Amino acid sequence: MNINLTQKLSKPIVNKVAIIGAGLGGLATAIALKSQGIDVQVYEKAQEFRPAGTGLGLAPNGLNSLEAIAPGIVETLKSSGCEVHHTVLKNIRNETIRANQTKYLEEYGQPLLTVWWYRLQQAIASRLPSEIIHLNHRCIGFEQDENGVEIHFDGQKPVYTDLLIGADGVNSVIRETLFGESEPNYIGSMCWRAVIKYHHELFNEYELVFVKGNKQFMYILNVGDGYTSWISRKLSPDYSLSHSADEVKSRILQELADWDESFLAVVQATPAEQIWEGPICDRPPLTHWSQGRVTLLGDAAHPMAPAMGQGANTTFEDAYELGECFSHSATLQDALTSYEQSRIERTKIIQARSALGEMRYYDVNTVTSSEQTQQQQTTLPDDFNKWLYNYGSSFISSKKGCS
Repeated sequence: MNINLTQKLSKPIVNKVAIIGAGLGGLATAIALKSQGIDVQVYEKAQEFRPAGTGLGLAPNGLNSLEAIAPGIVETLKSSGCEVHHTVLKNIRNETIRANQTKYLEEYGQPLLTVWWYRLQQAIASRLPSEIIHLNHRCIGFEQDENGVEIHFDGQKPVYTDLLIGADGVNSVIRETLFGESEPNYIGSMCWRAVIKYHHELFNEYELVFVKGNKQFMYILNVGDGYTSWISRKLSPDYSLSHSADEVKSRILQELADWDESFLAVVQATPAEQIWEGPICDRPPLTHWSQGRVTLLGDAAHPMAPAMGQGANTTFEDAYELGECFSHSATLQDALTSYEQSRIERTKIIQARSALGEMRYYDVNTVTSSEQTQQQQTTLPDDFNKWLYNYGSSFISSKKGCS
Protein backbone atom coordinates (compact mmCIF):
# COMPACT_ATOMS: atom_id res chain seq x y z
CA MET A 1 0.00 0.00 0.00
CA ASN A 2 1.58 3.30 -1.10
CA ILE A 3 0.22 5.47 1.67
CA ASN A 4 2.45 8.33 2.76
CA LEU A 5 3.51 8.93 6.35
CA THR A 6 1.00 11.73 6.90
CA GLN A 7 -1.85 9.44 5.91
CA LYS A 8 -0.51 6.63 8.09
CA LEU A 9 -0.46 8.90 11.12
CA SER A 10 -3.76 10.62 10.44
CA LYS A 11 -6.81 9.78 12.50
CA PRO A 12 -9.66 7.99 10.69
CA ILE A 13 -12.53 10.27 9.70
CA VAL A 14 -14.94 8.05 11.66
CA ASN A 15 -14.38 5.87 14.70
CA LYS A 16 -17.20 3.33 14.38
CA VAL A 17 -18.80 1.80 11.29
CA ALA A 18 -21.67 -0.69 11.23
CA ILE A 19 -22.20 -2.83 8.13
CA ILE A 20 -25.53 -4.57 7.57
CA GLY A 21 -24.97 -7.84 5.71
CA ALA A 22 -22.15 -10.38 5.99
CA GLY A 23 -22.19 -11.25 2.32
CA LEU A 24 -19.27 -10.69 -0.03
CA GLY A 25 -19.52 -6.90 -0.10
CA GLY A 26 -20.07 -6.40 3.62
CA LEU A 27 -17.10 -8.57 4.57
CA ALA A 28 -14.76 -7.09 1.95
CA THR A 29 -15.66 -3.58 3.08
CA ALA A 30 -15.02 -4.54 6.69
CA ILE A 31 -11.48 -5.58 5.75
CA ALA A 32 -10.88 -2.36 3.81
CA LEU A 33 -12.02 -0.12 6.67
CA LYS A 34 -10.58 -2.13 9.53
CA SER A 35 -7.13 -1.87 7.95
CA GLN A 36 -7.39 1.89 8.55
CA GLY A 37 -7.90 1.46 12.27
CA ILE A 38 -11.68 1.94 12.18
CA ASP A 39 -13.87 -0.02 14.60
CA VAL A 40 -15.99 -2.04 12.15
CA GLN A 41 -18.86 -4.29 13.20
CA VAL A 42 -20.80 -6.49 10.77
CA TYR A 43 -24.42 -7.52 11.44
CA GLU A 44 -25.98 -10.46 9.61
CA LYS A 45 -29.57 -11.71 9.83
CA ALA A 46 -28.64 -15.38 9.32
CA GLN A 47 -28.26 -17.42 12.48
CA GLU A 48 -25.19 -19.22 11.16
CA PHE A 49 -22.89 -19.38 8.18
CA ARG A 50 -23.94 -22.40 6.15
CA PRO A 51 -23.27 -23.68 2.64
CA ALA A 52 -25.35 -21.47 0.37
CA GLY A 53 -25.29 -19.49 -2.84
CA THR A 54 -24.41 -20.32 -6.40
CA GLY A 55 -21.28 -20.63 -8.47
CA LEU A 56 -20.02 -17.32 -9.77
CA GLY A 57 -17.28 -15.96 -11.99
CA LEU A 58 -14.62 -13.67 -10.61
CA ALA A 59 -13.41 -11.49 -13.48
CA PRO A 60 -10.19 -9.44 -13.59
CA ASN A 61 -11.86 -6.23 -12.34
CA GLY A 62 -13.26 -8.00 -9.28
CA LEU A 63 -10.05 -9.91 -8.60
CA ASN A 64 -7.98 -6.72 -8.82
CA SER A 65 -10.25 -5.00 -6.33
CA LEU A 66 -10.35 -7.92 -3.92
CA GLU A 67 -6.60 -8.44 -4.08
CA ALA A 68 -6.01 -4.76 -3.27
CA ILE A 69 -8.27 -5.12 -0.21
CA ALA A 70 -6.88 -8.48 0.96
CA PRO A 71 -3.44 -9.14 -0.54
CA GLY A 72 -2.81 -12.78 -1.35
CA ILE A 73 -6.46 -13.78 -1.52
CA VAL A 74 -6.43 -14.41 -5.27
CA GLU A 75 -3.90 -17.23 -4.84
CA THR A 76 -6.11 -18.69 -2.10
CA LEU A 77 -9.13 -18.57 -4.40
CA LYS A 78 -7.22 -20.26 -7.22
CA SER A 79 -6.78 -23.29 -4.97
CA SER A 80 -10.37 -23.34 -3.69
CA GLY A 81 -12.05 -22.49 -7.00
CA CYS A 82 -11.37 -23.23 -10.65
CA GLU A 83 -9.35 -21.25 -13.17
CA VAL A 84 -11.29 -21.22 -16.44
CA HIS A 85 -9.17 -21.96 -19.51
CA HIS A 86 -11.75 -23.51 -21.84
CA THR A 87 -15.45 -22.84 -22.36
CA VAL A 88 -17.98 -24.45 -24.66
CA LEU A 89 -21.36 -23.50 -26.12
CA LYS A 90 -23.68 -26.47 -26.67
CA ASN A 91 -27.22 -26.96 -27.88
CA ILE A 92 -29.71 -29.06 -25.91
CA ARG A 93 -28.75 -32.19 -27.90
CA ASN A 94 -25.17 -31.83 -26.57
CA GLU A 95 -23.83 -30.78 -29.95
CA THR A 96 -20.95 -28.31 -29.81
CA ILE A 97 -21.69 -24.95 -31.39
CA ARG A 98 -18.47 -23.24 -30.37
CA ALA A 99 -15.51 -23.92 -28.06
CA ASN A 100 -13.17 -21.20 -26.84
CA GLN A 101 -9.90 -20.86 -25.03
CA THR A 102 -10.19 -17.97 -22.59
CA LYS A 103 -7.63 -15.15 -22.71
CA TYR A 104 -8.51 -13.13 -19.63
CA LEU A 105 -5.06 -13.56 -18.08
CA GLU A 106 -3.23 -12.63 -21.27
CA GLU A 107 -5.44 -9.63 -22.06
CA TYR A 108 -6.31 -8.28 -18.62
CA GLY A 109 -3.67 -9.61 -16.23
CA GLN A 110 -6.02 -11.77 -14.14
CA PRO A 111 -7.78 -15.04 -14.94
CA LEU A 112 -11.46 -15.86 -14.87
CA LEU A 113 -12.11 -17.89 -11.72
CA THR A 114 -15.28 -19.82 -10.99
CA VAL A 115 -15.92 -20.33 -7.30
CA TRP A 116 -18.74 -21.31 -4.99
CA TRP A 117 -20.26 -18.23 -3.31
CA TYR A 118 -20.05 -19.94 0.08
CA ARG A 119 -16.35 -20.75 -0.31
CA LEU A 120 -15.68 -17.17 -1.36
CA GLN A 121 -17.59 -15.83 1.63
CA GLN A 122 -15.57 -18.04 3.97
CA ALA A 123 -12.27 -17.01 2.38
CA ILE A 124 -13.07 -13.33 2.95
CA ALA A 125 -14.47 -13.89 6.44
CA SER A 126 -11.26 -15.67 7.45
CA ARG A 127 -9.45 -12.33 7.06
CA LEU A 128 -11.57 -10.81 9.86
CA PRO A 129 -11.71 -11.41 13.63
CA SER A 130 -14.77 -13.58 14.28
CA GLU A 131 -15.91 -11.33 17.13
CA ILE A 132 -16.74 -8.42 14.82
CA ILE A 133 -19.31 -10.52 12.88
CA HIS A 134 -22.65 -10.63 14.69
CA LEU A 135 -25.07 -13.29 13.44
CA ASN A 136 -28.82 -13.42 14.17
CA HIS A 137 -29.10 -9.63 13.82
CA ARG A 138 -31.94 -8.79 11.42
CA CYS A 139 -32.01 -5.06 10.83
CA ILE A 140 -35.53 -3.59 10.90
CA GLY A 141 -34.64 0.08 10.53
CA PHE A 142 -32.54 2.96 11.75
CA GLU A 143 -32.68 6.59 12.83
CA GLN A 144 -29.94 9.12 12.27
CA ASP A 145 -29.00 12.66 13.24
CA GLU A 146 -25.95 14.81 12.58
CA ASN A 147 -23.94 12.95 15.22
CA GLY A 148 -24.63 9.30 14.46
CA VAL A 149 -26.98 6.46 13.55
CA GLU A 150 -29.06 4.25 15.83
CA ILE A 151 -29.72 0.85 14.23
CA HIS A 152 -32.64 -1.31 15.31
CA PHE A 153 -32.70 -5.12 15.18
CA ASP A 154 -35.43 -7.70 15.64
CA GLY A 155 -35.08 -9.04 19.19
CA GLN A 156 -31.63 -7.50 19.76
CA LYS A 157 -30.38 -4.34 21.42
CA PRO A 158 -30.00 -1.20 19.28
CA VAL A 159 -26.52 -0.26 18.08
CA TYR A 160 -25.17 3.29 17.80
CA THR A 161 -22.53 4.07 15.18
CA ASP A 162 -20.88 6.91 13.27
CA LEU A 163 -21.66 5.44 9.83
CA LEU A 164 -24.07 2.78 8.58
CA ILE A 165 -23.31 0.87 5.38
CA GLY A 166 -26.15 -1.09 3.80
CA ALA A 167 -24.66 -4.17 2.14
CA ASP A 168 -27.87 -6.15 2.54
CA GLY A 169 -28.63 -7.15 -1.03
CA VAL A 170 -31.38 -6.64 -3.60
CA ASN A 171 -34.07 -6.55 -0.87
CA SER A 172 -32.10 -4.06 1.20
CA VAL A 173 -33.85 -2.75 4.31
CA ILE A 174 -31.39 0.15 4.35
CA ARG A 175 -32.21 1.18 0.77
CA GLU A 176 -35.94 0.90 1.41
CA THR A 177 -35.66 3.07 4.52
CA LEU A 178 -33.56 5.68 2.69
CA PHE A 179 -35.51 5.91 -0.55
CA GLY A 180 -38.91 4.34 0.11
CA GLU A 181 -38.72 1.78 -2.69
CA SER A 182 -40.93 -1.27 -2.69
CA GLU A 183 -40.39 -4.57 -4.50
CA PRO A 184 -37.50 -5.00 -6.95
CA ASN A 185 -38.19 -5.13 -10.68
CA TYR A 186 -38.77 -8.60 -12.15
CA ILE A 187 -37.06 -8.54 -15.53
CA GLY A 188 -38.82 -11.57 -17.00
CA SER A 189 -36.38 -14.37 -16.25
CA MET A 190 -36.87 -17.25 -13.79
CA CYS A 191 -33.92 -19.08 -12.27
CA TRP A 192 -33.17 -22.48 -10.74
CA ARG A 193 -29.73 -23.29 -9.36
CA ALA A 194 -27.69 -25.44 -6.99
CA VAL A 195 -24.14 -26.44 -6.07
CA ILE A 196 -23.43 -30.14 -5.47
CA LYS A 197 -20.53 -32.56 -5.23
CA TYR A 198 -20.55 -33.81 -8.81
CA HIS A 199 -18.06 -34.19 -11.64
CA HIS A 200 -19.68 -33.51 -14.99
CA GLU A 201 -18.27 -35.49 -17.93
CA LEU A 202 -17.71 -32.28 -19.91
CA PHE A 203 -15.29 -30.99 -17.26
CA ASN A 204 -12.64 -33.28 -18.73
CA GLU A 205 -12.34 -30.76 -21.58
CA TYR A 206 -13.98 -27.58 -20.32
CA GLU A 207 -14.38 -25.69 -17.05
CA LEU A 208 -17.49 -23.76 -18.09
CA VAL A 209 -20.37 -25.11 -20.18
CA PHE A 210 -23.18 -22.98 -21.61
CA VAL A 211 -26.21 -24.72 -23.10
CA LYS A 212 -28.66 -22.67 -25.15
CA GLY A 213 -32.24 -23.85 -25.63
CA ASN A 214 -35.47 -22.24 -26.78
CA LYS A 215 -36.04 -19.23 -24.52
CA GLN A 216 -34.03 -20.99 -21.84
CA PHE A 217 -30.41 -21.79 -21.09
CA MET A 218 -28.15 -23.51 -18.61
CA TYR A 219 -24.71 -22.89 -17.16
CA ILE A 220 -22.66 -25.76 -15.75
CA LEU A 221 -19.63 -24.50 -13.84
CA ASN A 222 -16.70 -26.31 -12.30
CA VAL A 223 -16.30 -24.43 -9.01
CA GLY A 224 -13.40 -26.49 -7.66
CA ASP A 225 -12.78 -29.36 -5.26
CA GLY A 226 -15.19 -31.65 -7.07
CA TYR A 227 -18.17 -29.31 -6.84
CA THR A 228 -20.41 -28.38 -9.75
CA SER A 229 -22.70 -25.37 -9.97
CA TRP A 230 -25.62 -25.60 -12.36
CA ILE A 231 -27.80 -22.61 -13.18
CA SER A 232 -30.86 -22.73 -15.42
CA ARG A 233 -32.87 -19.71 -16.48
CA LYS A 234 -36.00 -19.40 -18.61
CA LEU A 235 -37.89 -16.51 -20.16
CA SER A 236 -41.16 -16.19 -18.27
CA PRO A 237 -43.23 -12.98 -18.49
CA ASP A 238 -45.02 -13.89 -15.26
CA TYR A 239 -43.42 -15.72 -12.40
CA SER A 240 -44.82 -18.01 -9.78
CA LEU A 241 -42.93 -19.96 -7.12
CA SER A 242 -43.38 -23.66 -6.44
CA HIS A 243 -45.03 -24.75 -3.19
CA SER A 244 -42.45 -27.32 -2.08
CA ALA A 245 -38.88 -28.48 -2.72
CA ASP A 246 -40.13 -31.55 -4.55
CA GLU A 247 -42.28 -29.37 -6.77
CA VAL A 248 -39.27 -27.17 -7.55
CA LYS A 249 -37.23 -30.16 -8.70
CA SER A 250 -40.11 -31.61 -10.71
CA ARG A 251 -40.64 -28.25 -12.37
CA ILE A 252 -37.05 -27.78 -13.50
CA LEU A 253 -36.81 -31.37 -14.72
CA GLN A 254 -39.96 -30.81 -16.73
CA GLU A 255 -38.51 -27.61 -18.18
CA LEU A 256 -35.44 -29.59 -19.29
CA ALA A 257 -37.30 -32.75 -20.35
CA ASP A 258 -36.19 -32.53 -23.99
CA TRP A 259 -32.54 -31.91 -23.13
CA ASP A 260 -29.69 -34.38 -23.47
CA GLU A 261 -29.31 -36.78 -20.55
CA SER A 262 -25.87 -35.40 -19.64
CA PHE A 263 -27.48 -32.08 -18.72
CA LEU A 264 -30.44 -33.64 -16.94
CA ALA A 265 -28.16 -35.87 -14.88
CA VAL A 266 -26.70 -33.03 -12.80
CA VAL A 267 -30.20 -31.84 -11.88
CA GLN A 268 -31.39 -35.36 -11.12
CA ALA A 269 -28.40 -35.83 -8.81
CA THR A 270 -29.33 -32.71 -6.81
CA PRO A 271 -31.36 -33.15 -3.60
CA ALA A 272 -34.64 -31.24 -4.02
CA GLU A 273 -34.08 -29.14 -0.88
CA GLN A 274 -30.80 -27.80 -2.31
CA ILE A 275 -32.37 -26.30 -5.44
CA TRP A 276 -33.03 -22.56 -5.24
CA GLU A 277 -35.89 -21.15 -7.30
CA GLY A 278 -36.56 -17.49 -7.80
CA PRO A 279 -37.00 -14.52 -10.13
CA ILE A 280 -34.18 -12.49 -11.65
CA CYS A 281 -34.62 -8.90 -10.52
CA ASP A 282 -32.91 -5.54 -10.64
CA ARG A 283 -33.79 -1.97 -9.66
CA PRO A 284 -33.56 1.35 -11.49
CA PRO A 285 -30.23 3.13 -10.95
CA LEU A 286 -30.12 5.72 -8.16
CA THR A 287 -28.76 9.24 -8.58
CA HIS A 288 -27.15 8.99 -5.13
CA TRP A 289 -26.48 6.23 -2.63
CA SER A 290 -25.97 8.19 0.56
CA GLN A 291 -27.98 10.30 2.97
CA GLY A 292 -26.26 11.82 5.95
CA ARG A 293 -24.36 9.06 7.74
CA VAL A 294 -25.82 6.16 5.75
CA THR A 295 -24.68 4.74 2.41
CA LEU A 296 -25.20 1.68 0.20
CA LEU A 297 -22.90 -0.84 -1.41
CA GLY A 298 -23.12 -3.80 -3.81
CA ASP A 299 -26.54 -5.24 -4.65
CA ALA A 300 -28.17 -2.82 -2.21
CA ALA A 301 -26.86 0.05 -4.34
CA HIS A 302 -26.94 -1.39 -7.87
CA PRO A 303 -28.64 -4.80 -8.17
CA MET A 304 -28.22 -6.12 -11.67
CA ALA A 305 -29.16 -9.07 -13.84
CA PRO A 306 -26.51 -11.82 -13.75
CA ALA A 307 -26.02 -12.00 -17.52
CA MET A 308 -22.56 -10.41 -17.39
CA GLY A 309 -21.55 -12.00 -14.11
CA GLN A 310 -20.71 -8.60 -12.64
CA GLY A 311 -22.71 -8.54 -9.39
CA ALA A 312 -19.89 -9.72 -7.12
CA ASN A 313 -17.18 -8.07 -9.20
CA THR A 314 -18.68 -4.58 -9.03
CA THR A 315 -19.35 -5.12 -5.33
CA PHE A 316 -15.63 -5.66 -4.75
CA GLU A 317 -14.97 -2.50 -6.76
CA ASP A 318 -17.33 -0.65 -4.39
CA ALA A 319 -15.55 -1.98 -1.31
CA TYR A 320 -12.15 -0.99 -2.63
CA GLU A 321 -13.23 2.51 -3.68
CA LEU A 322 -15.05 3.19 -0.42
CA GLY A 323 -11.93 2.27 1.51
CA GLU A 324 -9.77 4.49 -0.69
CA CYS A 325 -12.15 7.42 -0.33
CA PHE A 326 -12.05 7.04 3.45
CA SER A 327 -8.26 7.06 3.52
CA HIS A 328 -7.93 10.11 1.28
CA SER A 329 -10.77 12.38 2.48
CA ALA A 330 -10.81 14.99 5.22
CA THR A 331 -14.43 14.46 6.26
CA LEU A 332 -17.07 11.75 6.12
CA GLN A 333 -19.17 13.81 3.71
CA ASP A 334 -16.20 14.27 1.39
CA ALA A 335 -15.56 10.52 1.45
CA LEU A 336 -19.15 9.60 0.62
CA THR A 337 -19.32 12.20 -2.15
CA SER A 338 -16.09 10.88 -3.70
CA TYR A 339 -17.36 7.32 -3.35
CA GLU A 340 -20.54 8.10 -5.27
CA GLN A 341 -18.67 10.04 -7.94
CA SER A 342 -16.31 7.11 -8.49
CA ARG A 343 -19.05 4.46 -8.67
CA ILE A 344 -22.52 5.54 -9.77
CA GLU A 345 -21.93 6.25 -13.45
CA ARG A 346 -19.88 3.07 -13.97
CA THR A 347 -22.36 0.79 -12.24
CA LYS A 348 -25.26 2.43 -14.08
CA ILE A 349 -23.69 1.43 -17.41
CA ILE A 350 -23.03 -2.13 -16.23
CA GLN A 351 -26.58 -2.45 -14.86
CA ALA A 352 -28.05 -1.41 -18.20
CA ARG A 353 -25.77 -3.67 -20.21
CA SER A 354 -26.56 -6.60 -17.87
CA ALA A 355 -30.32 -6.15 -18.25
CA LEU A 356 -30.07 -6.12 -22.03
CA GLY A 357 -27.71 -9.09 -21.95
CA GLU A 358 -30.23 -11.12 -19.96
CA MET A 359 -32.84 -10.68 -22.67
CA ARG A 360 -30.33 -11.37 -25.44
CA TYR A 361 -29.84 -14.81 -23.93
CA TYR A 362 -33.38 -15.47 -25.14
CA ASP A 363 -33.06 -13.55 -28.42
CA VAL A 364 -35.62 -11.06 -27.15
CA ASN A 365 -35.18 -7.37 -27.91
CA THR A 366 -36.74 -6.20 -24.66
CA VAL A 367 -35.81 -3.16 -22.59
CA THR A 368 -36.09 -3.30 -18.81
CA SER A 369 -37.99 -0.84 -16.69
CA SER A 370 -34.81 1.05 -15.86
CA GLU A 371 -35.47 4.39 -17.51
CA GLN A 372 -31.76 4.93 -18.05
CA THR A 373 -31.28 1.78 -20.14
CA GLN A 374 -31.94 3.29 -23.57
CA GLN A 375 -29.92 6.38 -22.72
CA GLN A 376 -26.95 4.25 -21.74
CA GLN A 377 -26.75 2.66 -25.17
CA THR A 378 -25.32 5.91 -26.55
CA THR A 379 -22.75 6.31 -23.78
CA LEU A 380 -21.14 2.86 -23.64
CA PRO A 381 -17.32 2.95 -23.84
CA ASP A 382 -15.87 2.22 -27.28
CA ASP A 383 -14.07 -0.89 -26.07
CA PHE A 384 -16.45 -2.09 -23.40
CA ASN A 385 -14.51 -5.19 -22.36
CA LYS A 386 -11.28 -3.28 -21.79
CA TRP A 387 -13.16 -0.61 -19.87
CA LEU A 388 -14.84 -3.29 -17.77
CA TYR A 389 -12.04 -5.76 -17.07
CA ASN A 390 -9.02 -3.45 -16.87
CA TYR A 391 -10.56 -1.72 -13.87
CA GLY A 392 -8.06 -1.80 -11.03
CA SER A 393 -5.18 -3.20 -13.10
CA SER A 394 -2.91 -0.44 -11.81
CA PHE A 395 -3.81 -0.22 -8.15
CA ILE A 396 -2.57 -3.54 -6.81
CA SER A 397 0.97 -2.16 -6.95
CA SER A 398 0.13 1.56 -6.98
CA LYS A 399 -3.13 2.53 -5.34
CA LYS A 400 -4.94 5.61 -6.54
CA GLY A 401 -6.77 7.87 -4.13
CA CYS A 402 -10.00 9.82 -4.31
CA SER A 403 -9.23 13.51 -4.58
